[in-house]
Amino acid sequence: MIGKAVDIPTPDGTMDGYAAHPAGGAKFALVVLFMDVWGLREELYAIARRVAAQGYYCVVPNLFYREGKIRYERRNAAGKMVSFDALPAALQNEISSHARALNRQTARTDIAAILDFCRTEPVDAGAAGSVGFCMGGRIALHAGQEFPQRFCANASLHGTWLVTDAPDSPHRLAHRMRGEVYCGYGAHDRFGGPEVVSALARAFASCADVSYRFNLHAGANHGYALPDRDVHDRAAVEADWREIFAMFGRQLTHSPHARPGA
Repeated sequence: MIGKAVDIPTPDGTMDGYAAHPAGGAKFALVVLFMDVWGLREELYAIARRVAAQGYYCVVPNLFYREGKIRYERRNAAGKMVSFDALPAALQNEISSHARALNRQTARTDIAAILDFCRTEPVDAGAAGSVGFCMGGRIALHAGQEFPQRFCANASLHGTWLVTDAPDSPHRLAHRMRGEVYCGYGAHDRFGGPEVVSALARAFASCADVSYRFNLHAGANHGYALPDRDVHDRAAVEADWREIFAMFGRQLTHSPHARPGA
């Protein structure tokens, strides 16, 4: 296993990040791991290594690079990262401001830069996948909508603002997507309430070129998929990973090192 820091040139500056992939001289199918609002950290790098261990090249870009190397960690007495709602209001507003600076246009710029960068990495040119957490779950859907011929296996876990009144809301552009989409929701997540789950299901039901699956996890809260969080739900996220790796196995099978259904 190779894990390394990477610097990705973009029109807006250098996007730092982390990449992991199996050792050897082969090329691997690309999986982009889109971060949550807490920024890059070892927790996400470990997830990237888990993905890479299944035979993929997994890159985690710093989506906040336009503002710097921004990272937040607030821990409780047990050493777990505390949930957003437990933070002081001023810090909540500060973190949210970074997320609000990102949109579909910045996502398009950044994903295009990642694809350009990967031409010089051990990445094959076939189908790619994505996994995103929180705001990254929304950007994972952007990847499939803005680059549908490349991103054919996209997963959003406790994604935010997936259904809005905006004309470019992810649920309104579901028809652009190809391949498969998987979403994991927490039953106690205000960003993934019944109206959001239903709206996305309806949106994808009318799309002939993309297959949509989801899990609504009873008892799970926003942030449940991240192992270092105070609300981590191991059973829920392991169910998600079974679905995600199976999806990658079906859609990214051109990679000789991928392990279908792992």
